[in-house]
Amino acid sequence: MRVVLAEDSVLLREGLAGLLERFGHTVAAAVGDAPALTAAVAEHEPDIVVTDVRMPPGFTDEGLRAAFALRAVRPGLPVLILSQYVQQAYVAEIMGPGVGYLLKDRIGHVREFADAVGRVAAGGTVVDPEVVRQLLAHRRDPLRRLTPREREVLALVAEGRSNAAVARSLVVTEAAVAKHIANIFAKLDLPPAGDDHRRVLAVLAYLRG
Repeated sequence: MRVVLAEDSVLLREGLAGLLERFGHTVAAAVGDAPALTAAVAEHEPDIVVTDVRMPPGFTDEGLRAAFALRAVRPGLPVLILSQYVQQAYVAEIMGPGVGYLLKDRIGHVREFADAVGRVAAGGTVVDPEVVRQLLAHRRDPLRRLTPREREVLALVAEGRSNAAVARSLVVTEAAVAKHIANIFAKLDLPPAGDDHRRVLAVLAYLRG
């Protein structure tokens, strides 16, 4: 895939570029601020944008705003957002098909990061496990209806994992995972959702509520 990367830290930017290329992607541009990100996407028409939230000049949410301005012009442009800290307000604003939100610590989990890039580029939704944990913590009371295993499954589903991936993580069968998910959705009064990103959005909508 062709990737445009935006990260103001030179060391992290170079490291990310090398990591993406290691997994066979082409880094068409690696830039350090939001205006350069906008220009690079217009020039290279990437398959995915990987961007930090905070970048020059204000170090607030320039990268995020630039990415979603680009999606307004080019609907469906996959965007993987990187953040130093959990910022739950962004989850409500940004999550949808072809969007991922990861903490920078997740980059150290090389395979997980590479998988996230692929899932977002394919139109999936990816949420960092720490964000999921914090959202779960804020909805503790309703989640008491879930068994410990169902809570484990819920956290993995909210990260954007398929039934097969959940089964591998928990070392159970896919049939068992499907049964747990059906029970979770019933207990939380969530409508059934067919594909992975709709399941993630349904869970996130519940956790944010």
